[in-house]
Amino acid sequence: MVRTPRRSTAVRVSLPLFAGASVLLLTACGVVDGVTGSSGASAPNHRNDIKVGLLLPDKDTARFERFDYPLIKARVASLTSGKGKVVYANAEASAATQSKQFGQLIDDKVDVILVDAVDAKAIAPDVKKAKDAGIPVIAYDRLAQGPIDAYISHDNELVGEVQGRAIVDALGTKAATSKIVMMNGSPADPNTALFKDGALSELKGRVIIAKSYDTQEWLPSVAKANMQKAIQSIGLDNIAAVYSANDGMAGAVIDALEQAGATKLPPVTGQDANLDAVQRIVAGEQTMTVYKSFLLEATNAADMAVYKVQGRDIAFDALTQDSVDSPTKKDIPAMLVPVVALTKENIKDTVVKDGVYKVKDICTAKYAADCAAIGLK
Repeated sequence: MVRTPRRSTAVRVSLPLFAGASVLLLTACGVVDGVTGSSGASAPNHRNDIKVGLLLPDKDTARFERFDYPLIKARVASLTSGKGKVVYANAEASAATQSKQFGQLIDDKVDVILVDAVDAKAIAPDVKKAKDAGIPVIAYDRLAQGPIDAYISHDNELVGEVQGRAIVDALGTKAATSKIVMMNGSPADPNTALFKDGALSELKGRVIIAKSYDTQEWLPSVAKANMQKAIQSIGLDNIAAVYSANDGMAGAVIDALEQAGATKLPPVTGQDANLDAVQRIVAGEQTMTVYKSFLLEATNAADMAVYKVQGRDIAFDALTQDSVDSPTKKDIPAMLVPVVALTKENIKDTVVKDGVYKVKDICTAKYAADCAAIGLK
């Protein structure tokens, strides 16, 4: 069972400032000799010509290709005066493909591997091979099994709590008699259990959980098929809300509801702040999504990878002051990044303010009237 430190609230941060805050604080105090500042310069004894392997799990989750990879690539370059390289591959939801990609990185003798595992258990032998080859492995976004050196993600139980709380709040006084459907993530992803545990801490005893499904590989097509089963079993008019663990599945759930003839959609949650999810929120089709700072997670992951290779132990330790347990390793150094519930009311103060999307990206012709109605301009 994974153990993560708990946060009591969803903390809001100013991302561009916070992303480098730990590094800037250390350099200002003179604690770390030669830690990189904004100029990208480094201490003369730390090599910059490093190769960072990056393995991401799928392309259905829009953030991986659009944000995570470019941000990590840019940050590695900044930290190494442009000499560091990122060797990138996307598994496209295949654990077998990811294993081959992992083996190729080992053969290529990269200096460190950042991996967001398709299957946390299946990846463990590859992590062991990397360890045997002297290549440190940092689990990114999802906690991989095996002898990993560190982990960076979000407080994933808090993600579920925020989603569950949104459903209870949306149902109000009718919550106790309301039937909901839970559309959970992939059972091969350890984050799924944490999201579910967090959600259940808010939902159990407060609503009626009529149906609950796990979703193979987070595939929207699977979520849609399961939602169609739920509609047939419970009845369209009897579904008061849907807990969807991420935005890709939320879109599929909404499609299934609309195709079944729903004229008024029930509250539907999400996660990842995908552009189409933000647009659905503007239009009133999706209730909320969980905004997890891509900038903060990706930037600090790159920092951790570079510092690990360069032997900057104090800087690395400063970034990993949390700890987690996996089924195969205890007390893994970790950084858990804050999250925030994104709704109609705070789009401008979250993804727009942080530069994730421009208003014009969200408010296309299709959504212009909806944007005007909520004052998003």
